[in-house]
Amino acid sequence: MEDMAEETQDDTGRDRDESGRARNARPRDRFGRPLPFGSIGIPRIPDDLELPPRETLDYAQRLIDDGLPFNAHEVLEAAWKTGPFAEKSLWQGLAQFAVGLTHIQRGNAKGARTLLERAAQRLTAYGTAPYDIDTAGLVATTGTLLTAIEQGKPLSDNDLRPRLTIEH
Repeated sequence: MEDMAEETQDDTGRDRDESGRARNARPRDRFGRPLPFGSIGIPRIPDDLELPPRETLDYAQRLIDDGLPFNAHEVLEAAWKTGPFAEKSLWQGLAQFAVGLTHIQRGNAKGARTLLERAAQRLTAYGTAPYDIDTAGLVATTGTLLTAIEQGKPLSDNDLRPRLTIEH
């Protein structure tokens, strides 16, 4: 992560890096919500993270399994931003799926619905994915989650820890 000394604030008080890109240097809780400066939060995922696809998926899965889908979203978003153009929609769908899980954790049904629906659209459109990504399973899980949200049914921690890849 970039050194705080290299960051500035714009007129709105948002953190900016040397190139003027928005950064939020504040620590975050396990749900990705900003905490006050000086608080101890969950370790952040570096903005410049660049891993091979299978390592990305393994890392994101570990974070999801640990109940940290916001951090998994950051890992998947890095792959979306640094990966091959042909795979951007796939990685974006995976990142949106993880954010959907985050919104469920936060109790934000509307945000969860929006992100899970977007994720399902991208994953369905992508079809058969590389790296053993379980697009069909994730789309099915999305449907289950959306139904539970619509019906106001509680979701367990296990419901929020789906597999990103097909297990062999």
